[in-house]
Amino acid sequence: MHAALPQGDEDAASTDAPGSPRDLRRIDIHPDHWYPLAWSHEVKRGHAHAVRFAGDPIVLVRPDSGNVFALEDRCAHRQVPLSAGVVDGESIRCCYHGWTYDCTGRCTDIPYLGRERLPNGVRAYPCREEAGLVFVFTGDPQLAAAAKFPSLVSAADKAYKTRRFGREVKCHYTFMHENLMDMNHQFLHRRQMGSMRARSLGRRRGEDWIEVDYTFAREAGKQPIGEALVFGQKRGEKQAEKQGDKPDAPQKDVMTVRTDYPYQTLKIRTSDETMVMDLWIAYVPLDAEQRTNRTFGLLSIRRPKISGLLDIAWPLLVWFTERIFKEDRWIVEREQEAHDRQGADHNHEVFPVINELRALLMEHGLPHGAAASHPGEGRRVHRIVPVEELPAS
Repeated sequence: MHAALPQGDEDAASTDAPGSPRDLRRIDIHPDHWYPLAWSHEVKRGHAHAVRFAGDPIVLVRPDSGNVFALEDRCAHRQVPLSAGVVDGESIRCCYHGWTYDCTGRCTDIPYLGRERLPNGVRAYPCREEAGLVFVFTGDPQLAAAAKFPSLVSAADKAYKTRRFGREVKCHYTFMHENLMDMNHQFLHRRQMGSMRARSLGRRRGEDWIEVDYTFAREAGKQPIGEALVFGQKRGEKQAEKQGDKPDAPQKDVMTVRTDYPYQTLKIRTSDETMVMDLWIAYVPLDAEQRTNRTFGLLSIRRPKISGLLDIAWPLLVWFTERIFKEDRWIVEREQEAHDRQGADHNHEVFPVINELRALLMEHGLPHGAAASHPGEGRRVHRIVPVEELPAS
């Protein structure tokens, strides 16, 4: 069930409800979800790859079988990183004393003590690969099976060509959600796209998601070639032919931006409901303060009738989108700097859909430090048996 929220409804849910934190930038992303922590190509067969999630070190291991598994990145013995170790068959050996761990995190061998009464191991995380990404369930593992997994259909559909992209961005992940959801910021991209006016058609919200529809009208400047590549033609000109209007008439294509916690999507559909662009993106906090995140994005463009044309023009599309992403990255990092300088979230938000988004992010996140102070929520504590308690071989 969801309620349709009309454009211009100023009674958006307040982020200042009694008992709720006022500063959205001190809300941690909730760990009980599937997060991409690496691209598949980064985790080589027979090697280990170190990643982080909200300050927690995790090692991704691709053994001989090729099936990636994830463990906390430490040896139970001396706490050195397992990512510096050696993959041995279906296990990983610590580089220091050769303690060995299997995909469940169980310690299976201590070379100088044998296999009797082995100590507890390390935490294992549920892990799976999809669309060239390695996903890890970073919270309570008992919730992993029932947790929703993102739909990445377009990335596997041959009707689309997909670009995989991502960078580290020095800002809180919530700034990223706001930036993509609020298409009124097109003025920022005026040098790349000309003067564009966004019009919100309305928004909808469910329990853990919110989405908004936009149309765009060009007010000045020519359509960039990169933008034309998304549609396979100059949309304004095609519609002018059909409608008898001037070429710069408002476009009928609809862009839908959705935060489906904790992910975001952006889809563009033509008037006949053909989806010409499908963007899926996730923001993964790297540090404990969650002031730096790594983005993982899949940008799928529908192939035109002459499929090879998109392949030929692909480098130009990459160049165009990189310039847009660079401007977005620059602006959200300036927002983070302002927050840190002021010491609080002083944003005065007036756009109803963003106020709704902020409320959703607060409702589904955790106050900073809550996961660490409540081990039962998203974390698990292990008892480590000291070596002194082990019998000599």
